[in-house]
Amino acid sequence: MRTALVYHEEMTAARLLWEDPEYVSLLRGTQALGTEELQALSGQYDAVYFHPSTFHCARLAAGAALQLVDAVLTGSAHNGLALVRPPGHHSQRAAANGFCVFNNVAIAAKHAQQKHGLQRILIVDWDVHHGQGIQYIFEDDPSVLYFSWHRYEHGCFWPYLRESDADAVGLGQGRGFTVNLPWNQVGMGNADYMAAFLHVLLPVAFEFDPQLVLISAGFDSAIGDPEGQMQATPECFAHLTQLLQVLAGGRVCAVLEVTVAAGRARRPGVEGGYHLESLSQSVCMVVKALLGDPAPPLSGSMVPQHSALESIQSVRAAQAPHWTSLQQQGPAPLLDPRTCSPEGRRPPVLPGGPEFKAAEAQTSAVLRSLLDQPHLYPTPPVRTAAALTAQDAALVLPPDVLRQEGSAPQEETQAWARLHEALAEDTAFIALGKVLHLLNGILDGQVSGGIATTPAAAATLEVAIRCGLSHRAQRVLCVAAGQLDRPPDLASDGRNLWLNIRGKEAAALSTFHVSVPLPGTTGGFLSCILALVLPLAYGFQPDLVLVALGPAHGLQDPQAALLAALLRGPAGGRILVLVEQESTSQLVGVLARVLHGEAPPSLGPFSVASPEDLQALIRLRGQLEAQWKMLQVAAPS
Repeated sequence: MRTALVYHEEMTAARLLWEDPEYVSLLRGTQALGTEELQALSGQYDAVYFHPSTFHCARLAAGAALQLVDAVLTGSAHNGLALVRPPGHHSQRAAANGFCVFNNVAIAAKHAQQKHGLQRILIVDWDVHHGQGIQYIFEDDPSVLYFSWHRYEHGCFWPYLRESDADAVGLGQGRGFTVNLPWNQVGMGNADYMAAFLHVLLPVAFEFDPQLVLISAGFDSAIGDPEGQMQATPECFAHLTQLLQVLAGGRVCAVLEVTVAAGRARRPGVEGGYHLESLSQSVCMVVKALLGDPAPPLSGSMVPQHSALESIQSVRAAQAPHWTSLQQQGPAPLLDPRTCSPEGRRPPVLPGGPEFKAAEAQTSAVLRSLLDQPHLYPTPPVRTAAALTAQDAALVLPPDVLRQEGSAPQEETQAWARLHEALAEDTAFIALGKVLHLLNGILDGQVSGGIATTPAAAATLEVAIRCGLSHRAQRVLCVAAGQLDRPPDLASDGRNLWLNIRGKEAAALSTFHVSVPLPGTTGGFLSCILALVLPLAYGFQPDLVLVALGPAHGLQDPQAALLAALLRGPAGGRILVLVEQESTSQLVGVLARVLHGEAPPSLGPFSVASPEDLQALIRLRGQLEAQWKMLQVAAPS
């Protein structure tokens, strides 16, 4: 089974891994209480409403999370989603809190440690509220890395805790294993969420090297929620999920933290809860990503907000002493407290007011447009196809990857082959016809992504760029590794972004032509990808991604696989990987699997970047930040 959707009655038999038996006994007793007694008990907690069925439902929720972890860690499922209520991330060891009874994700992490012997677990909490319960449970535990972004507003948003700020990094041996990213303004959108992942979470997560990823998946951080007041669209959560799937061998367990309530009781006057359309679309996007489907392209401007950059800058400064990966991306200066104090800031938008109604109308319009997305970006009938030369004919492909036998019409192939003498040779000409057929399938929406081998990578790459730009692609991203130079007569009109990995030197030859040497360590390679390649790729918002592994590309198989897996995102899965025929069949097989949605193999132990690679990357990013805002890791002064 590829992806597990877990929910059935046997979950009630799951053993509760809770450290306070008196609390469990108290909750068990609520099954026999009357209405007045339940109301009195509820009043002892913050935003909790007990019902005679609460204990039964809470056991179902915790049991679902345990069963999902078992399914993933025993190999019966690659990943999965537990659809549970009540939620759990606010619940503490001996106290219900914020609609949460048992801390489902925390219990699942403990279960993974005790039953399966895991030593490193990553918990990602993207709910709009701080999951203080998870933080309290693991704040001194270096075996659990907890990341939470949350609406904070300098402590003026529920749960109003000082320890929700960026400088709360854990206690004792757990210092550095609590990562809080507080949002101090509403309205954070796709660019802000992606920047947080690329510049904070993913560098730390790769260094931590988790064996399991647990997502505390609350969607009040999505567009439409009247309390969250954020602007991230549903497809953003597919991208976030895909980024997490490159960790832990793809072992990702998402636990839905959902509460649909008549009154949230966070601030007086708040009515409603989740926007059901936004919630349902966001959940569907996560499930599709877990199944390996490509995420739709991100909408909107990919420029992080000033307040978001302040938050990213603060958390990087707080975490840099604990994580080499953050030090490698350059220093994060401490913010002047005056720049991030609540005085002078715009107050929160209150429900019922004109600003709230205007925001609600804008949100409704955005969500209506999202309903048309399946028509604008329908799922192609073929997820992955491979166009192989005769030399690779014996290669065993994954079962669901289509081995393409077709070729473009001979007249079309001949027309494009005139660009290079190398393409006139028989094997190169045959390979070009297959590449054009595959590329046309991608551009026509019949194939999502693909891989092709060719004996003439440089010439075929130029044809692919020109073919893409002359057909349906408005912007083509080209990531070239090895001895591949940008065609000198390629137009510099902003429609093509050329990134050369393993260039002779780190240089921004123009806004749309960037070259960087291949770093020699895992830490250097990760910094190059997370701090340069992906921010440029997402900032460019391409319609098509071309990845070319040319002669002497120098990438190890896991590096090439990770690059391909991460570059599935920016163009909504429309990616074509061209591989020089001299490469091993093992590399081609690995690339075919990751393009089909499997997790890439591990890069191996984390090793720090060399000082030369580090300085070259910092210098290059500094040259490009003014044009490419996704590269920024600090708020402009």
